[in-house]
Amino acid sequence: MALNKNKCDEKLGIEVNNYLKEIGKQTPVDEPFLQRDNDIKLIEVEKCFKEIMRTLGLDLNDDSLQDTPRRVSKMFVNEIFWGLKNENFPKCTTVENKMNYDEMVIEKNITSMSACEHHFVTIDGLAHIAYIPKNKVLGLSKLNRIVEYFSRRPQIQERLTEQIYYALHYILETDDIAVVIEGKHYCVKSRGVEDNNSSTITSKMGGRFMTKPELRKEFMDLIR
Repeated sequence: MALNKNKCDEKLGIEVNNYLKEIGKQTPVDEPFLQRDNDIKLIEVEKCFKEIMRTLGLDLNDDSLQDTPRRVSKMFVNEIFWGLKNENFPKCTTVENKMNYDEMVIEKNITSMSACEHHFVTIDGLAHIAYIPKNKVLGLSKLNRIVEYFSRRPQIQERLTEQIYYALHYILETDDIAVVIEGKHYCVKSRGVEDNNSSTITSKMGGRFMTKPELRKEFMDLIR
């Protein structure tokens, strides 16, 4: 999904990210640089990437390469790392659980496209989320948007999993949440060990998903 500014809630984004910072789950950021205007970031990233290409020995006068620094800058700032900014956090409309629903709500196979913060290459994954409503029920698409928001920043999969969990914990005011992510890491596929077949699975369970093995098993069975 592309960023839709009409579906963002900066106030909630500030609250959630402050909560993550408070509990030690926030992405390490340099606030003065983070808050700089995007137009300035576009210029600076383009300039820096141009130097990287020159250092590698590429000819920036070539018609195929000359616009690459600008393209990379736009990609970084506007497309794959917009989840760093509070203002882009998704609106998360909840409704009162008037029906007293007390079973799992599961959304599985949610696309998670992120970037490894160690090498800045792709993490291509799927997220599976379940929660048991307490007083609030969350619109289903908001689960997808929360996954997308935290994916659109440099990540390690362990932190991504926890950020999704604790954001939902804050919004839904319940511990009964389960998050599982399966990711293909291109820092493993395309470099280093160069293993094309392995995948990484991370999970965060809370509340009854942690204390009741039969509930956790039901969740895991249902997302397979």
